[in-house]
Amino acid sequence: MPFDIGESRGGTYSEQMAAHSVLQKLGILADAAKYDASCASSGTAKKNSLAGKGIGSTEGMGICHAYAPDGRCISLLKILLTNHCVFDCHYCVNRKSSNVARARFNPQEVVDLTLAFYRRNYIEGLFLSSGIVKNSNHTMEQIVEVARILREEHDFRGYIHLKTIPEADAEIVHQAGLYADRVSINVELPTDSGLTRLAPDKDARQIEGAMGKVRSDLAEAKDARKRFKYAPRFAPAGQSTQMIVGADAATDADIVGKASRLYDNFRLRRVYYSAFSPIPDASAVLPLKRPPLIREHRLYQSDWLMRFYGYKPSEVMQATEADGNLPLDIDPKLAWALKFREAFPVDVNRASKEQLLRVPGLGVKAVAKILASRRHRALRLDDVALLTQSITKVRPFICTVDWRPVMLTDRADLRSLLAPRTEQLELFAA
Repeated sequence: MPFDIGESRGGTYSEQMAAHSVLQKLGILADAAKYDASCASSGTAKKNSLAGKGIGSTEGMGICHAYAPDGRCISLLKILLTNHCVFDCHYCVNRKSSNVARARFNPQEVVDLTLAFYRRNYIEGLFLSSGIVKNSNHTMEQIVEVARILREEHDFRGYIHLKTIPEADAEIVHQAGLYADRVSINVELPTDSGLTRLAPDKDARQIEGAMGKVRSDLAEAKDARKRFKYAPRFAPAGQSTQMIVGADAATDADIVGKASRLYDNFRLRRVYYSAFSPIPDASAVLPLKRPPLIREHRLYQSDWLMRFYGYKPSEVMQATEADGNLPLDIDPKLAWALKFREAFPVDVNRASKEQLLRVPGLGVKAVAKILASRRHRALRLDDVALLTQSITKVRPFICTVDWRPVMLTDRADLRSLLAPRTEQLELFAA
């Protein structure tokens, strides 16, 4: 009996109890999935049902992108197949020894939920992960079965992201890629020593081996599509991964270095960072407090610098403090500029694109507009001010026809002048 969310209905007592049971399981398994950050749906192939064929869409009207306060995309139905797990990872709320409520969906229940939520325009697709029940192969087969039913039996054309299990057979993981828009394998922690200590059931070499196999499958599928028009797609939105921040002693420099190697070795679309959250009945080897959420944000900013601003990993690492961590009060781009003031100021009317991208406060779009505008006339400070949210942040690092920073760039208190002011919020402010 298909499950229809949000509607009262009759039916037998057993049918009503089954629906109630699904709602209970949804509450448990949606909450259990909240720790996984990698749920963005960018980069997939465009599919829709506008011609009257199939169900769902990855584009166009009716797709709702909702974002949590910390920036995570929540427009997908994001659940676990089960939070039962045979592994005992210290940092995981669903670990074998954890005293939490347990639940388990069967594949058809996940399919019914996905279709019910989509038809109500609550979601644009499905993000499905799972604890390990029985063994890795059995669990991975169940995950693949959900995607198979959606694609083959319901012609579902919405977005599907499957979290794959590195310990599962490569052929089962390959099947996941044939149905999913994106697949991901979590590396979990930035260092091998941290993984050995906190997740003794996992093996870093095995995880990276599985990621390498997915990369090979992606390359083969791309080559096949060039030669054969109807060759099957394989995870057209690529693969991603996630690292937990703050559960072990890894510094931001360690994390940046690990992310860079993952991008280079496996051609990942994204590396996601998730700040560790203390969990009930936590192991004694875990920290008692979560790291500041701004640390996660700074890592995303550093990731952006490497991907879009031309910074080398070693340069991002140069922006860290003595303890190897990025400063929390200023962004990594500003931190690097303050350490290498000899590179500034740059003349906005003559500097290269690469030099302009190093200027704090200038983004990719602003630099593109500067390059386009200066072909027609020399730019003044007021012109640059129109392209940035904070000309105060930009001024110490640029020259224009009517502005030179003189000694401003070298001021000893420049960091305090540019760091965002922290203000105590008033409870009863108007």
